[in-house]
Amino acid sequence: MAKKGWIKKDSELQGFAERSDRIANKGAYKNLMLQVNKAARHAKGSSLTSQRQYYHHMDQFVRFTADRFALKNLANLSGKHLAAYIEDRQQTGKSASSIKLDLVAIRYFHDHLPKTRHELPDNQKLKDHYGLSLERRMFGRVNRRWTDSEYKKMVNLTYRLQHPETGHILQLCREQGLRIHEAVRLSRKDAEMACKTNFLRIKGKGGLVRKVPLEPSVRNILHDCMRGVARDHKLFVREEQKAHQVIQATQDFIHNHRDKIADPAARAPGVQLTVHGLRHSYAYEKYQNLIEKGMDPKTARYRVSELIGHSREDVTKIYLTE
Repeated sequence: MAKKGWIKKDSELQGFAERSDRIANKGAYKNLMLQVNKAARHAKGSSLTSQRQYYHHMDQFVRFTADRFALKNLANLSGKHLAAYIEDRQQTGKSASSIKLDLVAIRYFHDHLPKTRHELPDNQKLKDHYGLSLERRMFGRVNRRWTDSEYKKMVNLTYRLQHPETGHILQLCREQGLRIHEAVRLSRKDAEMACKTNFLRIKGKGGLVRKVPLEPSVRNILHDCMRGVARDHKLFVREEQKAHQVIQATQDFIHNHRDKIADPAARAPGVQLTVHGLRHSYAYEKYQNLIEKGMDPKTARYRVSELIGHSREDVTKIYLTE
């Protein structure tokens, strides 16, 4: 059998997961990658170069499914997993060609599993059933922002349906520009420090830490979140919960109710309201404020990129739909 040195050794997976700040559900990741490894060792029908490329794409997909769905068995993959991953990749500005390669890799490994429960949908079915377009397009020019009306209606709905913690998470994403996992990671200690220093300390992708000025509207939100939470505990993750369950519940709430409050005239057809779109609203608002204060566009874009946890001003263009 040809050598496949790019396959992570089973003994290395645990250490790799523990060292990575980009993997939240480390146990699920390791379990799924053991299954990927088994399939990879016996995979055929494609060149070693392609197999290596597919393996790395599959590694990224496994991280997502581990954190988002806590999936235990790759044989249970279905259309909902593909649709959620596509939506996530589109939200972060990945090109149509890159996403299509993701799907090729996932389907390749799915075909090499001994038993599967579901047939994965092709691209046309993904479009028809989930409303996802995989055509070539400029993602940076797609408006994913929530309108103020949509945002307020969704938050009001969380309270009306007795999901106040979901409302608080959405408010932190909108008012502070947080990624959903950054909001869910916050502890009471983080909230107390923010109220004391007027800066919210965020640990973002890749373990990068940034300090975001605390918005006046968020101070009361943090005080509400701290009630009944011990100082060393997370604001939104109860003892019987896992972070990925809270993230999933928040995303599910938006998915289940967005059609009730969405304004079809506010964005392109097929572009749905997602929690990531709240960061787009935050970035756009901050950029406009900086321009109104006299800052030049390039400097303003760079400043906004720092606020949202990036380090390049051109990334901000994705959020501004430029």
